[in-house]
Amino acid sequence: MVDNTRRRLFGKHALNHADNPLPWLKQPQQFTEQCTRCGRCVSACETQVIIKGDGGFPCLDFSKAECSFCYRCAAACPEALFLNQDHLPWHAKANVESNCLAQRNVDCRSCGDSCDEMAIHFKLAIGHVATPNIDEQSCSGCGACVSVCPVQAINIHHR
Repeated sequence: MVDNTRRRLFGKHALNHADNPLPWLKQPQQFTEQCTRCGRCVSACETQVIIKGDGGFPCLDFSKAECSFCYRCAAACPEALFLNQDHLPWHAKANVESNCLAQRNVDCRSCGDSCDEMAIHFKLAIGHVATPNIDEQSCSGCGACVSVCPVQAINIHHR
């Protein structure tokens, strides 16, 4: 039996940047056609959240760090694949999944403690621990809450 998911590693479309694009991309859907995989954005990233992913294409790994929106990745790109810094970096927001400890009645507030924007609030309920709620207006999608979650219940979703 052939594992078709492994075949993607050898193709130019190995990484789906529509699901996890870098900040400020002009055309996320065409990123793999335009990126030369030079690695300058990876080297320039101050928090090291950008790594070389499948096929050598840069991708974000929020399990390691958060995006500080420093714009160094965009400034380092020789292909000019990024928008100007005065644009919104992306329309990404954090999302709490069903395996969250608080939803299993275990007190945990690590995501809220790590959120500089204070976009994660905890809803109190009688007889239960407080559960996290994300204010989408305040959430920048930086990913600071992802790596601190002990059960990997938080993901960054691009809209």
